[in-house]
Amino acid sequence: MTQQGVRWTADQVLALAPDAASRKAGSKLGAAGPWSESGSADEGTVWGLCKGSGSKPYQTVIDIADAAGPAYKCSCPSRKFPCKHALGLLLLWAGGDGAVPPGQPPDWAEQWIKGRRQRAEEKRTAGASGSAPGSADPEAARRRAERRAVRVTAGATELEQRLTDLLRGGLAGAEQAGYGLWEETAARMVDAQAPGLAARVQELGAIPASGPGWPLRLLEECALLHLLDQGWLRREALPDGLADTVRSRIGLPASADGPPLRDRWLVLAQYDTADVKLTTRRIWLHGADSGRTALLLSYGAAGRAPELTLPVGLALEAELTAYPGAGQLRASLGEQFAPPAPAAIRPPGITTTEATARYGEALRDDPWLDSVPVTLDRVIPTPDGDSWQLADTDTDTALPLTPAARARPGLWRLVALSGGAPVKVFGECGHRGFTPLTAWPRGTGEAVQLY
Repeated sequence: MTQQGVRWTADQVLALAPDAASRKAGSKLGAAGPWSESGSADEGTVWGLCKGSGSKPYQTVIDIADAAGPAYKCSCPSRKFPCKHALGLLLLWAGGDGAVPPGQPPDWAEQWIKGRRQRAEEKRTAGASGSAPGSADPEAARRRAERRAVRVTAGATELEQRLTDLLRGGLAGAEQAGYGLWEETAARMVDAQAPGLAARVQELGAIPASGPGWPLRLLEECALLHLLDQGWLRREALPDGLADTVRSRIGLPASADGPPLRDRWLVLAQYDTADVKLTTRRIWLHGADSGRTALLLSYGAAGRAPELTLPVGLALEAELTAYPGAGQLRASLGEQFAPPAPAAIRPPGITTTEATARYGEALRDDPWLDSVPVTLDRVIPTPDGDSWQLADTDTDTALPLTPAARARPGLWRLVALSGGAPVKVFGECGHRGFTPLTAWPRGTGEAVQLY
């Protein structure tokens, strides 16, 4: 299928925006006014000239046919990817009203496309014929892993002592000590090369200021941290799958080593979380044939969106390889056989009762799991005092929405989409409640991104 016949929706285009400001600015450029010499080619190229503040228009070109998501090139000075001009051009193209007619790309666009695709082919060829980086000396890699394990063990042992001291002195001491206690302990875990432990320790610092009931929440998190510590210190006695999960939670690197699974993967959701150092992108996929749910993770430096982009509602035929660990859903994107394209696929749904049971079962394999991905069928967003819940029309049960979900504008998109009628909703279900990410209206209709 040629890309010329495939049209995205405006929501799918705007889902590519790195932030709200880019989304707003790109929407303003989604009309024909500022554009000239725009066009598109069957192999999946869109280009155009956008009038800016300077004397020369900005040259914008997009490769839509890239199987890992669209790639962009613009002569503007913006450091955002995609920039507002790329978003505006995609919106213009998605409108399908003839503003981006078929044609031959100009030299400046054709040179970039050819160079980019040639580099991608060379990279695929090298990957197929060569060995992975760092695998030339397995003995050196083994020695590095052993040295790191010794450091992590020392850090876990020290953390156990600090948790013991905290409980002996009473939890009230944590409130008096403030963040200083936890920041210093987290720094010690970083020195021990255990970033997973460091991140969990840092989260403890905010609990004493989180409102009524904080001692119980702090005790629960300390217990989970103690369990992770003990899992590492006694990892040799654990089943292989659980031992791999412990290593992952500690923060040790791992490679996807499962058998490749080829399927037509529907993009269920995509969203970013950021801290001062890193932006993490989570992309949930559903296999149309296998029924599997998989998670792709990609990263970008602070202030920059990760490179991998897969708009919600599209599907791509590709191979995924699973990472080790009991109950782990993370996978690596392998060979892609076709670019992402709109699809009428919808994942099967379950009841709210089945969703909570699924989370409980997942905790047996990964006790540190915050949530599991589930698709709820025939639920209605319903107010519950000052909160909201998803009421199941088939079981007369309900799932509360997480506080974070209630604070997002996506809640009102979900309410409007439902209009008091049942809808299908994909999201993450955990001990804090349910976070809706994507919804589908009754009957036919395109996916609506809520995050």
